[in-house]
Amino acid sequence: MLKRKVRQFIEREELLEKGNKTLVALSGGADSVALLRVLLQLGYPCEAAHCNFHLRGEESNRDEAFVRTLCEEWQVALHVQHFDTQATAESKGISIEMAARELRYDWFEQLRQATGCSTIAVAHHQDDSVETFLLNLIRGTGIKGLQGIRPKNGAIVRPLLCVNRQEILDYLQHLGQAYVTDSTNLQTDYTRNKIRLELLPLLSSINPSIKEGLLQTASHLNEVLPIYNKSIAEGLARVKDNQGINIDFLLQEPSPQCLLYEAVAPLGFNASQVNDMMEALQGQSGKVFESKEWRIVKDRTHLLIEEIKVPTPPELEQEELSYTPHFIIPKDKNTACLDANKLKGELHVRLCQPGDWFIPFGMKGKKLVSDFLTDLKKSISEKAQQYVLCSGNEVVWVIGERIDNRFRVDEDTKRVVIVRKKA
Repeated sequence: MLKRKVRQFIEREELLEKGNKTLVALSGGADSVALLRVLLQLGYPCEAAHCNFHLRGEESNRDEAFVRTLCEEWQVALHVQHFDTQATAESKGISIEMAARELRYDWFEQLRQATGCSTIAVAHHQDDSVETFLLNLIRGTGIKGLQGIRPKNGAIVRPLLCVNRQEILDYLQHLGQAYVTDSTNLQTDYTRNKIRLELLPLLSSINPSIKEGLLQTASHLNEVLPIYNKSIAEGLARVKDNQGINIDFLLQEPSPQCLLYEAVAPLGFNASQVNDMMEALQGQSGKVFESKEWRIVKDRTHLLIEEIKVPTPPELEQEELSYTPHFIIPKDKNTACLDANKLKGELHVRLCQPGDWFIPFGMKGKKLVSDFLTDLKKSISEKAQQYVLCSGNEVVWVIGERIDNRFRVDEDTKRVVIVRKKA
């Protein structure tokens, strides 16, 4: 029964071609073992890939030994890779689960290319899809996150998405095929395990067909998605221009918040930030929202979208001269002339920081550098990229704009330091 369902699913979704090799992700668990066995029975040439993440002590080594024996028995080429998953997670500042996922799929793709396999088959099944649906629903997601797991994503295919966990166990029992069990699957430390071990049984007590119902909902959403995507694309074309997102046009849309979410979610902004953006649309200009790589600024008429880039420090050249009555102070904004005796430390360049202040040349009172730049009509992006020249902890020059009046050349100056910004 399972074999027939998988064959029909593979053919309908066009997941595999008989003449091409498939790389099977083989953990040793029931799902992956069933995947390998059914693909071999259906006549697909396979190689296997096993990751030892060294997260479960001897149990990790037990799994590796099991898959080696299994592949020898079925004469399947096996590739094994060992990972220091804990060290990777710590170095990248990510969770163990995320580190394992990145390591696994990066290696699978490298191995696929090296072995000439056309696809990477992983063992996700219907129960995994249901759990993913609920996981995304709990975390909060757009319509795309409620489709469950897709049968194909690039070179990655999931031939078992047409069957559930019980069908897989029944299939292995019919074959008399052994498998290993990951003990962490029985722990509720992880959200997905809590969903499988606690939430789904509770929902099933309310509706025994809950899994089928959620899969049907995911299927309906998948059918709706092309219509949704078409509407979103048309809406974005109406509200976006070369400046960003036109606020007036956005607010005229039937679902402005939905449209805004779809516009900025690919840039790393979450639903909570989108809520804040919507609230800011009617407020004053200047509100800033940032993701890891992008910045959105609420301007008067637009939401300005710009990539966050660390600006390159300006190249400066410096010389020190005796000050004479014949010395002419350059009027060029890219040149600073400073009294050498007034400097209190080594000169160094850094980005302007919140709270930085100086006394602009020609003035007596101190002023925040950010306020000074605002008076010059500098944008938020320009202010974020402004470098200053410091002597010790004090700003002596807002580079390219104005020196600090305390360090100016006057009638008592003996030596002058000239700093030039290279073009």
